Amino acid sequence: MTDTLPAPASLTSHGSTTTVAQERRVVTAIPGPASQALHERRLAVVSAGVGTALPVYIDRAHDAIVVDVDGNHFIDLGGGIGVMGAGHTNDAVVAAVQEQVAKVTHTLFTVTPYEPYVRVAELLVQHTPGDHAKKVVLVNSGAEALENAVKIARKHTGRAGVAVLDHGYHGRTNLTMAMNFKAMPYNLGFGPFASNVYHAPSSYPLHDGLSGAEAAKRTISYLEKRVGADDLACLVVEPIQGEGGFIVPAEGYLPALVEWCRANGIVFIADEVQSGVARTGAYYASEHFGIVPDMITTAKGIAGGMVLAGVVGRAEIMDASHAGGLGGTYGGNPVACAAAIAVFEQIEQRDLLGAARRIESVLMPLLLDLQSKHPRIAEVRGIGAMLAIEFLDPETHEPDAAIVSRAVAAAAQQGVLLLSAGTYGNVIRFLPPLTISDELLREAVGVLDAALSA
Repeated sequence: MTDTLPAPASLTSHGSTTTVAQERRVVTAIPGPASQALHERRLAVVSAGVGTALPVYIDRAHDAIVVDVDGNHFIDLGGGIGVMGAGHTNDAVVAAVQEQVAKVTHTLFTVTPYEPYVRVAELLVQHTPGDHAKKVVLVNSGAEALENAVKIARKHTGRAGVAVLDHGYHGRTNLTMAMNFKAMPYNLGFGPFASNVYHAPSSYPLHDGLSGAEAAKRTISYLEKRVGADDLACLVVEPIQGEGGFIVPAEGYLPALVEWCRANGIVFIADEVQSGVARTGAYYASEHFGIVPDMITTAKGIAGGMVLAGVVGRAEIMDASHAGGLGGTYGGNPVACAAAIAVFEQIEQRDLLGAARRIESVLMPLLLDLQSKHPRIAEVRGIGAMLAIEFLDPETHEPDAAIVSRAVAAAAQQGVLLLSAGTYGNVIRFLPPLTISDELLREAVGVLDAALSA
């Protein structure tokens, strides 16, 4: 027998979408009885390897509010880990998906192609840094994009080595697990991993105290001594490290790495899976650092929640692969492509680049005020709508993951969804939908303040 759950009273049909009141509202215990019942069903059939940060089951969502099956309204400051930049159930995205799914749902682009794939490629060529000739391949996920970027770079250079940076995160596939810095929970026990992957020290200003030039010299020196530039196909870098804790490198660090790569025939790959698609107030975070990557991987916010990712690169690099070497059954699915086209249109029409900058202008001062009240907040950092606070013990300067766990759990009980991050679990990151209001931001930080004060 299937449980029938009543729709929360606050939800009303409005055309082709559902209207969700943009307000925080807690009406049951968290999780409520309906979520608890669903969680029991889940435990019986879903692998224990698929973790759950909060066993609250979502029924509806719009813009910056998600509503669970018990009718609780949560302010969403995680946005599906940066996916919902254009807002949950964005009307234009929903309409584009509905129109496309009724026309062509799937044919496989490498068998019989279709226009939406081509249009997404055109938009990526237009909006990624640099005015050089570029080409694109579309795939399903950020990890798959990284897999393809590396294999294309290897094909282009004829080299095998892959360099990555400490505190980086790139995915859960075999190659990307080898590229991750943190083993638990992503890598532990899943080896052996892909070979020829080399980890180098990165720029982490709060902890290393190095200038950009000094940090770059350390990274380059390590790679030259440990690997040798002639053996490297690519250097893969998150311009702002995501899972590592929204680490913003010191000024000058990334340009120095790009210069070194160019001088040594190494493909510089910017992993912008989390930082791209208007998240930082630019289309891609690389723009903030004045760099033009040879290749960019993109996913998450690109398709409003539909499954899509891509690799954009210099045409001569992207064309190194033989025909048939790239692609996949669902890569560039027409429905997902229609959603992505709508997302890019929404970025322009609703000025979501400006919205990301607005969020920073509101949220950054609120977080700095939190820091002045809570001495365990060692740093507030980030760009645009990609901000974070890192917690350290003020006496020992050791990472304080316990306070993060408590604060995230306490905030959830009050209807605010937060994400932890960081190599040591001592960072709270903020990835709200770009459509969130100033009022909801202020209210959410107030809840976090109370959680930290408890």
